[in-house]
Amino acid sequence: MTTQPTGLRALKKRQTRENISNQATRLFLERGFDNVTIADVAAAAQVAKMTVTNYFPRKEDLALDMQDVFVQQLANTVRERQPGESALTALRRAYLASVAAHDPVIGFSGPQFARMITDSAALVARLREFHDDREKALAAALAEETGAPDDDIAPRVAATQLAGIHRLLFEETMRRTLAGHDNDDIAQAVTRYASVAFEALAPSLASYAIRPM
Repeated sequence: MTTQPTGLRALKKRQTRENISNQATRLFLERGFDNVTIADVAAAAQVAKMTVTNYFPRKEDLALDMQDVFVQQLANTVRERQPGESALTALRRAYLASVAAHDPVIGFSGPQFARMITDSAALVARLREFHDDREKALAAALAEETGAPDDDIAPRVAATQLAGIHRLLFEETMRRTLAGHDNDDIAQAVTRYASVAFEALAPSLASYAIRPM
């Protein structure tokens, strides 16, 4: 009996996952998230219902399928910051780069997708969980990077402030998207807001978690 090479199996799994996600997104945008079932997605993707749930245990994650990227985004930025760069500076730099790229992860999702989220209480709640998980991941990264002991509240305080800014800016991006602003106008607005927000944290966090040279 022959078996598929590991690389081919991984490719097929990735293709299956992408197909399920793409079909689910199409159906959600056409009918609304709450009006589509897992069975509908399985039929559209031509896979078994169990296959869908194996890749996406929660229906909400079919619509918000960039969970891992979203949750780990801030923590990874801190871990990958440049020598001499503080967590605040690294996060500001990364955010502005994402704005320039109109990155969907920070809210540049388009009006149809944004409306799909806000029209569903389940998706709004799931997105709130993502924000909470991202803050916890950032706190863990800050604790690791600063060598903070378990009873040190400083990483959690910093994470609350830094993740809070990103949540606020995400919500503003979504609000403007739903109001019909184009991406360039939104980018200009949130760039201004980001400047105000990050500067407000500078007095307390400008020298926090600086990576040694």
